[in-house]
Amino acid sequence: MVKANSADQLASGRLVSLDVMRGLIMILLCGESCAVYESIRHLNDTEPAGGLIMQFFHHPWHGLRFWDLVQPAFMFMAGAAMYISYSRKLAKGSGWSNNLKHILIRSLKLFICGVALHCVYAGKPVWELWNVLTQLAFTTIVAYLIIDRSYAFQIAFGVGLLVITEVLYRTILIPGFDQPFMEGHNFGSYTDTLLMGKINSDGWVTLNCIPTAAHTIWGVLAGKLLVSNRTSAQKISTLVIAGIIALAIGFGLDWTGITPIIKRISTSSFVFASVGWVLLMLAAVYWFVDVKQNKRYAWIATVVGMNAIFIYLFFETVGAQWVNHAVSIFSGQMLNLFLGVPAHIAAVVSALTTLVLEWGLCYWLYKRSIFFKL
Repeated sequence: MVKANSADQLASGRLVSLDVMRGLIMILLCGESCAVYESIRHLNDTEPAGGLIMQFFHHPWHGLRFWDLVQPAFMFMAGAAMYISYSRKLAKGSGWSNNLKHILIRSLKLFICGVALHCVYAGKPVWELWNVLTQLAFTTIVAYLIIDRSYAFQIAFGVGLLVITEVLYRTILIPGFDQPFMEGHNFGSYTDTLLMGKINSDGWVTLNCIPTAAHTIWGVLAGKLLVSNRTSAQKISTLVIAGIIALAIGFGLDWTGITPIIKRISTSSFVFASVGWVLLMLAAVYWFVDVKQNKRYAWIATVVGMNAIFIYLFFETVGAQWVNHAVSIFSGQMLNLFLGVPAHIAAVVSALTTLVLEWGLCYWLYKRSIFFKL
């Protein structure tokens, strides 16, 4: 059994709250891959239970659910972690240009992994750019290019990316793709026909990499804030105020009918609304973990957060292709066969068992100080 504070000892000199939040994000994503939410959804689809579990699925188009915040949080935390890593390298005498090669190589690896994942999903070689890793490859480079600029510049740059996206969607109206906010008939879908010769059946577009770069850029700002010399109270108040303002802008754009909140094409209103929620969540986790020093159980999340990219690639490939079914045979299916446990309940047991085992893999790696980095 790991000591309660061992993860914190390993995280010495770093903000444990960031590792906790990143770990929680990865555990949530792992739960999706292990079919935890899908299996629970089949237990009871009536209100309020049915409505609650639907929060763990993307909104079909216009609207916002909890699950729509996971990817923005992933991109945001990547920006925060990048700045903190960069600040440490600066302290050791390594400048911006010295670290640029590392950023470019890392982004190339992320891009390759993202494209490869689509090949795994399809079971054959395909050219598709909708994966979060291909998006992160782009947003990482954009955020790093302005990592040394002022708070005001980075905020304005992020807003500028959203304005560019609005202009592209509203002014470039190609026949068949002349409805800015309609699934499959918008500018984002048109660019996908040029880049890949196809349109995503669920409405996702590659062009999301432009507006969602704001998530990573503003994550850099959060990282800069959290390692600054400001007091904890100032940091929390800044995160909360910024979060409230972002929520007001995002939902204001939606409620006034200017720009609908649509996660699948990452509209400007969605970017503002999602980053608002993420900022508030970060403020809460930072207050609870780093300020109030509630770190006794932090290791449960940090052991996953410290191998975030590895576990993501694992459960999207080996996990989805083999582990899920193999674990189901020796857990839920046996309960159903030998004890008569109803199939829908057995499916939940299988999914939760798989999630625990994949978390256990991260724990095993952590105990041996094995951390995979791109």
